[in-house]
Amino acid sequence: MQQKPWKQLTEAVLDIFYPRRCPFCDRVIQPDAGVCEDCRKRIPYVREPVCKKCGKPLSDERTEYCIDCNRRKHLFTAGRAVFSYQGMVRESLYRFKYANRREYAMFYAEEAAVAYGGWIARMGVQAIVPIPLHKKRKQKRGYNQAEVFAKALAKRVHIPVQSRILRRVVNTRPQKALGNSERKKNMKNAFISAENMVHLDRILLVDDIYTTGTTVDAAAEALRDAGVKEIYVLCVSIGGDA
Repeated sequence: MQQKPWKQLTEAVLDIFYPRRCPFCDRVIQPDAGVCEDCRKRIPYVREPVCKKCGKPLSDERTEYCIDCNRRKHLFTAGRAVFSYQGMVRESLYRFKYANRREYAMFYAEEAAVAYGGWIARMGVQAIVPIPLHKKRKQKRGYNQAEVFAKALAKRVHIPVQSRILRRVVNTRPQKALGNSERKKNMKNAFISAENMVHLDRILLVDDIYTTGTTVDAAAEALRDAGVKEIYVLCVSIGGDA
């Protein structure tokens, strides 16, 4: 679909005063480049083999599930991720999350749509739901990075975003500083469904980083309680097998 002239003009003006930057090295790039040529060669994409449950990269192609998915049952149906959470991706997501580099979401979403647009369609996803932030944390940060990514992805896969059907009611501690058992306690009853969703059978949960799956499990539990049958997960990045 061709853009309207006023929208094209607005984007051209924004490109002048707020030029698009490489999401990895943060250098100015051409508006349609997405990423600089140097960084494009070094992007750590998630490649096969991956865990059949969470999508985490595996070191052995003969293995079907990662160590984490072998030892516990997750509440989501299946998960996938675009990048491996290391080096340049880790630094990029830090700026995206804490330094207001929301424009990075355009590149993340473009790559996600290329890699998993077909998978999303085959799964019959009806709505995209970002992992919500607690209202206090969102007020402090000014935005929810998962929601920014969700909206950028929605434009590319043509599936609506539903940001209000899941709420975070517990202002949890950052998961990265906690062990596995502490993560579960931290996320217990952290989410509630804001409405009955019996009209939605298949939802795509999105977030920036997948580590152990504790956060998406807690969100999936609330969604299942509301009537959702199949819950798929797509994250910008994911850690390796552990």
